[in-house]
Amino acid sequence: MQTCPACERQQNRLRNYQKQKRKVARLHEQVTNQRDDFLNKLSTEIIKNHDVICIEDLNTKGMLRNHQLAKSISDVSWSSFVSKLTYKANWYGKTIVKISRWFTSSQLYSACGHHDGKKSLDIREWTCPACHTHHDRDVNASKNILAEGLLIITSA
Repeated sequence: MQTCPACERQQNRLRNYQKQKRKVARLHEQVTNQRDDFLNKLSTEIIKNHDVICIEDLNTKGMLRNHQLAKSISDVSWSSFVSKLTYKANWYGKTIVKISRWFTSSQLYSACGHHDGKKSLDIREWTCPACHTHHDRDVNASKNILAEGLLIITSA
């Protein structure tokens, strides 16, 4: 008994589809493992080299609703990184301070404390009108988050 050529072609297409599906699944698993390995190594390095870590408590679920940022945010696994930092800090006896998401870290000037108001995300650096110091947005925010975290620790 012979099978029809059309049925045979269909079977071959199905087998090729299944092979490609397995290859893609393997590649996705490899990327996931690489990301997880990187996050583990980075969080361990940060925890071992610092006694106090101050982080901003960001609303990652809300940020994932922004379709322009969602892919970038999920690619870097922010919430996974924070959870790894938290459990490793507890493991090694280090301190993690979470700063409120409502703290105006990028609106305060770290050099003089001047408050200038909200800036759009496309403004990456500026000069303070009060003390004339040049600031980078991310560096300025990180200095403010560190200062607020240390203030929280000392007042507790």
